[in-house]
Amino acid sequence: MRAHSVPEIPGLLVLEPTIYEDERGYFFESYNEKVFRELGIAEKFVQDNHSRSRRFVIRGLHYQICHPQAKLVRVVVGEIFDVAVDIRKSSPTFGRWFGIRLSADNKKQVYIPAGFAHGFLVLSDWAEVLYKTTDFYHPECDRTIIWNDPDIGISWPLDGKKPIISAKDARGKTLAEAEVFE
Repeated sequence: MRAHSVPEIPGLLVLEPTIYEDERGYFFESYNEKVFRELGIAEKFVQDNHSRSRRFVIRGLHYQICHPQAKLVRVVVGEIFDVAVDIRKSSPTFGRWFGIRLSADNKKQVYIPAGFAHGFLVLSDWAEVLYKTTDFYHPECDRTIIWNDPDIGISWPLDGKKPIISAKDARGKTLAEAEVFE
């Protein structure tokens, strides 16, 4: 497993597994607590989530204001454009975003520390996204920042198409209105 820090936003890591491939297919470790600790990810993951979404669905930007969650995100079917936004008010990178294409083919993962809002856009016909979290889901703590907040300015690769957004996500607040981390 190799980890690459994201220079624009310290704390975010892009992880690339070592893949063992032959005529039968491939094998790789998607998570190994010892290896992750050596890479600087010492959190204990307590919940696994799995979503399936169709092309042009945007999920997010989600976070929990209490019981904040770090996330380890990967794609097992299809491709997404995955986004993390730093919403730690005391951070020098507050309001900055990072986006990366994650796919079943490239097998990359992204580690998103607590204190970030997270979302993704589905680029393939269908995508299945798996992500581990370091705290359980608490609906009373669940918050959403609107996907198209002009102050954040995420460059979603929509190719002129209109995204599919849930009613909950459509009611998201702007970063200026949202509860954020100190």
